[in-house]
Amino acid sequence: MDDDDQQQEEGEQKKFAADRAKLGRAGCKKCKQKIETGELRIAKIAPNPFGSGGGSMKMWHHVKCIFEVFSRQRATTARIESGDDVEGWDALSPEDQDEIMSHVSNLTGAEKKGKTTTPKAKQTKQQTPTKPAVTTSAVTKAPTVATNISSAATPSDKMHKDNSFREFRRLCADIANASSYLTKTSIVRDFFNKGTEGDGFRGDVLLWCRLLLPGAVKRVYNLQSKQIIKLLSRLFGTSQEEMLEDLEQGDVAETVRVFFEQSKSVKPAKKSLLTLLEVDQFLEKLSQLTKEEDQLYHFSQIAEKCTSNDLKMIIRLVKHDLRINAGPKHILEGIHPEAYQAFQTTRDIRSVVTRVVPTMSQSGAQTTLTIGVKTLTPVLPMLAEACKSVEQAMRKCPNGMYAEIKYDGERVQVHKQGSEFKFFSRSLKPVLPHKVSHFKDYIPQAFPYGQDLILDSEILMIDVKTSQPLPFGSLGVHKKTQFQDANVCLFVFDCIYYNGESLLNKPMKERRRILEQNMKEIKNHIVFSEQQEIHDPKALEAKMTEVFRLGLEGLVLKDLMGVYSPGKRHWLKVKKDYLMDGAMADTADLLVLGAWYGTGQKGGMMSVFLMGCYDPHTKKFCTVTKVHTGHDDKTLERLQKELDMVKISKDASKVPSWLNCTKTMIPDFVARDPKAQPVWEITGAEFTKHEVHTASGISVRFPRVTRIRSDKDWETATSLPELQNLYKLSKDTSDFTLASTSTVSSPVTSPRKRPATPQQSPRKKRANASSPTISGGDEDSTATTAAKGNIKCTTVVTRDTSNDAPPQKKARDLKNPLPDIFVGVKLFLPEEGVANRDVLERYFVAYGGDLLKGNNADEATHTVMGTNQDEPLAGTAVDVSWLWDSIKLQKLQLVKHYTKKL
Repeated sequence: MDDDDQQQEEGEQKKFAADRAKLGRAGCKKCKQKIETGELRIAKIAPNPFGSGGGSMKMWHHVKCIFEVFSRQRATTARIESGDDVEGWDALSPEDQDEIMSHVSNLTGAEKKGKTTTPKAKQTKQQTPTKPAVTTSAVTKAPTVATNISSAATPSDKMHKDNSFREFRRLCADIANASSYLTKTSIVRDFFNKGTEGDGFRGDVLLWCRLLLPGAVKRVYNLQSKQIIKLLSRLFGTSQEEMLEDLEQGDVAETVRVFFEQSKSVKPAKKSLLTLLEVDQFLEKLSQLTKEEDQLYHFSQIAEKCTSNDLKMIIRLVKHDLRINAGPKHILEGIHPEAYQAFQTTRDIRSVVTRVVPTMSQSGAQTTLTIGVKTLTPVLPMLAEACKSVEQAMRKCPNGMYAEIKYDGERVQVHKQGSEFKFFSRSLKPVLPHKVSHFKDYIPQAFPYGQDLILDSEILMIDVKTSQPLPFGSLGVHKKTQFQDANVCLFVFDCIYYNGESLLNKPMKERRRILEQNMKEIKNHIVFSEQQEIHDPKALEAKMTEVFRLGLEGLVLKDLMGVYSPGKRHWLKVKKDYLMDGAMADTADLLVLGAWYGTGQKGGMMSVFLMGCYDPHTKKFCTVTKVHTGHDDKTLERLQKELDMVKISKDASKVPSWLNCTKTMIPDFVARDPKAQPVWEITGAEFTKHEVHTASGISVRFPRVTRIRSDKDWETATSLPELQNLYKLSKDTSDFTLASTSTVSSPVTSPRKRPATPQQSPRKKRANASSPTISGGDEDSTATTAAKGNIKCTTVVTRDTSNDAPPQKKARDLKNPLPDIFVGVKLFLPEEGVANRDVLERYFVAYGGDLLKGNNADEATHTVMGTNQDEPLAGTAVDVSWLWDSIKLQKLQLVKHYTKKL
């Protein structure tokens, strides 16, 4: 089918209309079922018998249903024969147009064969790819590898149809329409086998793979959605405000297509003549441009060659999202069954394709790809799945395991080739230089004999005085300035390449041995990760108890005989919120204060919500977190009508006076009346500190909605003082003891919170190779029960004596290096009159306090009085000794003993 853009006469009354359902309220006139939101639908347009003005009405059908109606009706009755018969045809995506025309073709073909019966389901199924070659039988009969692919397009082939951008769009539409991943891979394999003419593929395989995987092989274009709108509104001569309003539907590429068709200054081409090479060259040059005028001129050069659908696809390439619901696995397995596995290892698509293509000419023979790791080319990191019990861990690691401290830092893959270094993040992007640049001086000292190596590691800030890690988030360039006595430290936990030898297939225990033999620690700069070899469930319970009592994030468990599998979740991670079906997660009951538009399938609807709490001191509502998970599609649809919101479009001047909100958190919508808003239970991994939120900086890490609390209102929801108390309790781990996570006892109804009485934090000790001795914090037992649906789990918090050491070897007290003494305290320090001010500021910030500058002094909860100061600017006037005594005693002292006499 030719999908080139065609101009249609306006004012002509069509007999059919097509679009995607917006609200999901209309029902199909044939099957009487509701047409789901976002589903493609077709309407018959008929005169409205209830109107007096001669209007019309639309009778909506599922696509499948209306073509079944066509198959039964008389030949003289109107039906869809081409896009000209359908109102709104130009507004449909190429994928939707192809889907409708495939049904037209099927219907026409059946009539030519004299068939007037209802088409078979598989012929009219909405998600069936439009190419006749891609059928169920094609999937089963397709060769294992593509067999007729040229190694690369020759110069004479660059204008071949196999290298046309129109065919690229067509293939993307076929992949997107396929409902199963096996079918998607089969479509790719079939195309690379036969090409567009059916006698072999004559295109550039590498170029095709690069463009089909824009998210896997990223170029940086320095363009966000609103910047694209700003540029192209100037190019099209259209209203930027109107384009931004259309962008609220969540698809910038579709917005560009719609307004390109309306443009009077730049007209879309009548026919698509672009080649893949031209598009690739355009994208490559665009990635090198940073000035707006240069980018605008560059877009103007290609826009005059584009149809509206061409430009739409180019924008999707710029956004690294083709919306075909297919990733590297489905594309690469279409050219070779082992190509994806090789890509997991090397992440170098050029290396994979150049090795794959020669094997494709071997008449479909099964060939094995052997692509090893290469230094300076990132390897997809091995991952961990959630571990919910000791029993699961012992079952997954039957050979024993390393229980390794899960550091709350940033994953870094270190590559060294001679004197050249590269550092990659978990997502394989380059790590910011201020975090890792100094390691170039220390890695050669730590590995004196290591010429070439690849390390798997974690970086985090470490206090040089105590050698203890600092809180998550302290790696930021601005945060680092608040911790003068701290370094960025590299915690190394794996080695996957050393001096020309790949260690991927060696067991974990052997890799660790090689690492320990060739690396020497450099204190506070490059150190081994802390781990313990475990074979016994009781020892694992004791280790889990220890790390949680120390306030650490958790453990990573690794089978001693496990190999390093890039991209696979073969390790296990243990965190408090994973255990006992989430019974130990931090929760708060928060109000819905605002919302943002979603993107993609949730475009045009509120799907990200601003959650907050009430501050009785300021009489305002504070922000705590934004949440976008936890609601199913039906609940989200219902919330669009139930939530009473006012649209402010992130305009700071329209933020209501009742909302205390930073500029970063200004939403698209705010509540009309916050006191009438619903309360939701928000569950997360832990409470954290985040400067963008105004509830004393308290936020929720990895938040999700777990319940809609219809039994609560704004007065009974979690208030700011209650949230501050929850934060303190969540950080107080001195009473934590873990009984067997598989134990299920009779349920005891109690809140799912930690003990209400804070205990003095135990002293922390570095774990050694032997099983640690854990001593309980309380003699009394307390039961905490979590109820999730019909599942009830009980955690017994008690004194654990199963692994106590003999009295003469009793473990020393454990120490928490950075207690949160000043959480919730907003302090104003005068510029003069405070001795050792720099030292005092460092301790105050490190211990959880919020230090205010002069322009924010009126928000202070406490003010240290200066020598020439008569009264506090805000808050309680205190003597500086209150701060020093709290720091020395590791406990916030009562203010009444330190109130400054005025």
